[in-house]
Amino acid sequence: MNLWFRLFLMLLRRPWRRPVPGLSTTTIKMRVWPLDLDFNRHVTNGRYFTLADLGRMDYVLRSGAFRAALRHRAIPVVGDVCGKFRRELKLFERFEVRTRMLGWDEKWSFVEHCFVKDGRVIAMVVMRGLFRSRSGTVPPAELARELGMDELSPPLPQWLTEWSKSCDGLSTQLRQMETL
Repeated sequence: MNLWFRLFLMLLRRPWRRPVPGLSTTTIKMRVWPLDLDFNRHVTNGRYFTLADLGRMDYVLRSGAFRAALRHRAIPVVGDVCGKFRRELKLFERFEVRTRMLGWDEKWSFVEHCFVKDGRVIAMVVMRGLFRSRSGTVPPAELARELGMDELSPPLPQWLTEWSKSCDGLSTQLRQMETL
């Protein structure tokens, strides 16, 4: 329930009224609540992915990507997500989720969410996703152009390119398993 509350609170703050350029970093401030915790009394690993969703929604609203998606009648689809956890967040601690676009390829957009407490990155979630319309995937370069950005992606880090390839390999394997 607290995720719905956080979502409504974010929407009440009207993030689309504070637009940012497409490659900017957006920041939302949060606090750890009891329902965020696991049995070890720190934020459960899965909760980071859900909190990243809120950061991504803030980014999509503030960057104007939601307007471009509406023009294409497209919906956002998360393809793959990975997380790296370095420190824990405990009950009632304040933290920020800093979200930015890392870049894109011919199909996927890559978004980074850094969880920051007291100036230290305590966790990172990276997502590759796309916008899908009835006619198929909307090319990320086309969305970038509509947002006033260069159609050419910033250079992607090698680890990100390798991760994306491994996700493609896993997708291929899963399709093969469907036929068994």
